[in-house]
Amino acid sequence: MIENTPVLHSEPVPIVYVKGSHSSIGKQLGEALRPLIQHSIDNARLLVESTYDNLKLSWEGAKNQARKYMPFAQERFPQYVEELSGMAEGANVNYTELTVVNALEALTTDALHLTKCTSLSVNEQNTANQHVLVAHNEDWLPDDEPDIYIVHAKPDDEPVFLAMSYGGLLPNVGFNEAGIAQCCDTVYPLDTRIGIPRVIVSRAVLGARTISESIRHMLVPLRAAGYNHLLVHESGEMYNVEVSARSFDILYALDGYLVHTNNYLSPKMEAIEENPDELIHTRVRYFRALHLLKETRKHTTKTLEAILKDHVNYPDSICNHSIFDIDPLDREKTIVSMIMDLTARKMEVAWGNPCTNKFHTYNIEI
Repeated sequence: MIENTPVLHSEPVPIVYVKGSHSSIGKQLGEALRPLIQHSIDNARLLVESTYDNLKLSWEGAKNQARKYMPFAQERFPQYVEELSGMAEGANVNYTELTVVNALEALTTDALHLTKCTSLSVNEQNTANQHVLVAHNEDWLPDDEPDIYIVHAKPDDEPVFLAMSYGGLLPNVGFNEAGIAQCCDTVYPLDTRIGIPRVIVSRAVLGARTISESIRHMLVPLRAAGYNHLLVHESGEMYNVEVSARSFDILYALDGYLVHTNNYLSPKMEAIEENPDELIHTRVRYFRALHLLKETRKHTTKTLEAILKDHVNYPDSICNHSIFDIDPLDREKTIVSMIMDLTARKMEVAWGNPCTNKFHTYNIEI
């Protein structure tokens, strides 16, 4: 029985439509989402201040550190720095404070050791209607759940994309009109460094037009660390690209399905994983999701919904309810759940825990 009923959302996740140059897109997001962006900055400040004894990092220190990361981003991806700058202008917030939000994992040196996210996909071989499907539970701090939104963007120089984000984060989990979908799962390498923040690297993937271009963005030189990027193409090609600051490995889906959580799967990358004994929960979720995915021969969006709602190993389950922890570094829950149908070019999104909130449909075409 599930205790401590999660937040119920009577409305769908709000969607914001933006278009134009990167600076203009950022400014439009900032103007439309001003309270959410300010709230996310306030949340980041409170988190840093409440964990000073653990991290020895003040808010002023966090801003100083963020200033060290952004020149690397400016050199490689100036267009996304323009988006951040435009967002700060549109929301009337301090630009440096907004960069703290977008580099928070790096600035806390991943002391935010949350289990964070479950991603999975099936291609046309394993679906009832021969569609390519991708699913993701975003597990993060419950304070950021009110700030979830969907963005439909038409950049002047990149494919149209539909993605999820929250607060002042650049969007990265979603898909574009070139048939590229991405889910991001935090991983914990030992080789982190000052460099391009992970959020900016993953934002670049939404601007890619091919599989190889997507992977080149993931492996950009001088990155600060890395995610696992679960990368899916509308053709049915599926990859886990496991990345750290200096290394990577690519795992290909040979059998038409793919799962990733927050531990490295490649032996090469496992060798540089930090504190693997702290990642038991994520390993349990990985094997549980893999078992459920293999259990059904022909998947639909409904069968993937059922996986995203699963409570085996509760509260550290696929549908995550680990909000009970007192330590602010350990509180987390599923704040949004989503399924992308790349063939139909649509996304179904549940705001909050999917066990108690309905999925609503969003299309990439207006």
